[in-house]
Amino acid sequence: MGESPDRKRRAVAKGNAHPEIHPRSSLWSRLNWLRAAVLGANDGHVSTAALVVGVAGATDSRSVLLTVGLAGLLSGALSMAVGEYVSVSIQRDSQRAALANERREIDETPDEELDELTRMYEAKGLTPEVAREVAEQLTRRDALAAHAETELGIDPKALTNPWHAALASFPSFTLGALLPVIAIVLPPPEMRLYVTVALVLVTLAAFGWTAARLGGARPRRAVIRNVCGGTLAMAVTYGIGSWLGAATGF
Repeated sequence: MGESPDRKRRAVAKGNAHPEIHPRSSLWSRLNWLRAAVLGANDGHVSTAALVVGVAGATDSRSVLLTVGLAGLLSGALSMAVGEYVSVSIQRDSQRAALANERREIDETPDEELDELTRMYEAKGLTPEVAREVAEQLTRRDALAAHAETELGIDPKALTNPWHAALASFPSFTLGALLPVIAIVLPPPEMRLYVTVALVLVTLAAFGWTAARLGGARPRRAVIRNVCGGTLAMAVTYGIGSWLGAATGF
């Protein structure tokens, strides 16, 4: 095997293991964060637009619309940031637990783990001889990284960060929510609803197209789905707001 378990543990603890650069992994990480930011902005856009359009169905007071819109923006951004932090923290804890278990197995049963790594490379199409050579070389370089990336799909040096998720989701949601708030309060009362709905639908189409392109999907379907979903949300909240406004005399 070449390396003792103690030496492997020291290498992992020092963070010197697995020094090679993974440009593809880094690229996918950046794309995922960018896609998450677009989706966060989209969520802020839809939820806030539905909120202010619903309130506009009950009242045309600019101060009420502004207050409700800003309250929805802030509460939604904070809620999303906290939710992302909790969700990603759970994911990070799971990754750490899986890595700890894998490290223990490598230390306790190194030969069995080497055989397992060899079989995984054989399953990818390598011949038994080449698979064994690759497994042995990667094990000598960094056994934990080799098993983590091949078996678990985890890069030990690029674990998810809950703070990054929270700090990325808060501004993206805020920016997405800001546009419908501005659109509902700036135009004259008779034009507010039309301007807001038109602007929101155009922006939703752009969000759908961008998210689809980043995810490698077909933009047309994503655009239609996004626009139809936003339209339905605004129509439902406007109908409820109009009904409540008429019923309560608000």
